[in-house]
Amino acid sequence: MSHLLLLQSDVQLGVVPTQIKFAGGLAPDASGRLPREADGRIMVVAEMDRVCGQSPVRPTCTQVTYFAGTDAGDIAEMFGGLRALGLEVHMIMMVAGANPMEPSDEDAVVAQLVGGLAIAKEHHITHVSSTSVEEWMRGDRRRDGADFDAAVAQTVKVHARAVREAGLEGSSIVNWHLEFLRPGEFKTFTDIGRVWQFVQGVNKELGKTFFKILADAAHCGDSGLSIPENQVLIKKVAAAGELGIFHASAKTTRGCLSTDDGWIAALLGTAASTGELRHVFVEVFHHEDEGLAPLRALDPGHGIDTRDGRTYTQVVIDGLVDVARRLNNLKARGILK
Repeated sequence: MSHLLLLQSDVQLGVVPTQIKFAGGLAPDASGRLPREADGRIMVVAEMDRVCGQSPVRPTCTQVTYFAGTDAGDIAEMFGGLRALGLEVHMIMMVAGANPMEPSDEDAVVAQLVGGLAIAKEHHITHVSSTSVEEWMRGDRRRDGADFDAAVAQTVKVHARAVREAGLEGSSIVNWHLEFLRPGEFKTFTDIGRVWQFVQGVNKELGKTFFKILADAAHCGDSGLSIPENQVLIKKVAAAGELGIFHASAKTTRGCLSTDDGWIAALLGTAASTGELRHVFVEVFHHEDEGLAPLRALDPGHGIDTRDGRTYTQVVIDGLVDVARRLNNLKARGILK
């Protein structure tokens, strides 16, 4: 279709295609092969083709997951297919089976990160992201005080080591964006202030602002900090040059952006006002994804069907239109440069 809504600012707008599910969509099978649709196309590419073709606003980028052990040919095909759609490709590195806060797991975590970074370098990715300061849904306890300081020190050591061992100096990778998760998904790095201590530490260790915070409106909303508290932190992080990607995603339901209770608008406006907003991704999760069953057990709100009769593709497109209009109006009002 012709794209009737044009982006008026330099902010890149894209999609994290989690709406196709992790299980049977984003994650590879036991042989490392990526799921495909009936016509043979890799599912992620087929879905982004639908989004690009049907959306009134043309997305400019996409952020896709990378799991260790994924077939190399499928990875190349996926990246090539997405770029053929005119999309800048970002990569989210998935880490599992090891605790980044535990010294005894250091080698295992570093190995996974270095493997992901090698793929990013090979395919000339400029922005990588991860949640690799803590294991998803596996934390044994919340770490505070001296225990928290030790967790920060260990995660700084792990990530600085990964950067050096992967040989990122002079590579295509411009920034590494770290995402914190809500309490329950994580137990220690559960809000923007706590993960900022890691980002400050690792950037100091590296001697440059390489790591940035991925600010997800959903995780901010579920973190326990209020909107004003998050806004204050976003401004401070941005002033330090450490604000990165913004996820427009609804707290708790992770579905239609109409369920976010104002968090996206408030935090997106704050991020825009700092002058540091570069990438915004719409992210919607499927309420029946088998891969996210533990999250539904944690909070039944995640299992609510918010489609209101639409397909998930249309829910995401509606999110793109909503965010595009917000960005355009932030530009028109002089808040976004």
